[in-house]
Amino acid sequence: MSNMSDQLVSNVFKTLAHPTRIQIVKLLQEGEMCVCEILPNLDSEQSNTSQHLAVLKNQGIVESKKEGTKVIYSIKNREVYQMIDLAEKLILRQIEETKTLLEK
Repeated sequence: MSNMSDQLVSNVFKTLAHPTRIQIVKLLQEGEMCVCEILPNLDSEQSNTSQHLAVLKNQGIVESKKEGTKVIYSIKNREVYQMIDLAEKLILRQIEETKTLLEK
């Protein structure tokens, strides 16, 4: 069971292991958005953004619904923000430790 669990955890990290996908997740923190609202905030083509959204959806990080001709995306599990926050704290701590070492 452990190997299966490790693989599933690894899949979540792989899904989040792209700057554009992190940006999309952060944008959706404020609430649901359609692709037309997400796109202007990214340095990415529409087809590329749609692929990233599909990866996030397949992994269960975002969900979507149709409203007329628009597809509206939202975060499925808000715990993803805790993961990003912890990663950012880890990076900041590493930067601080490096600065301390360099000052010696």
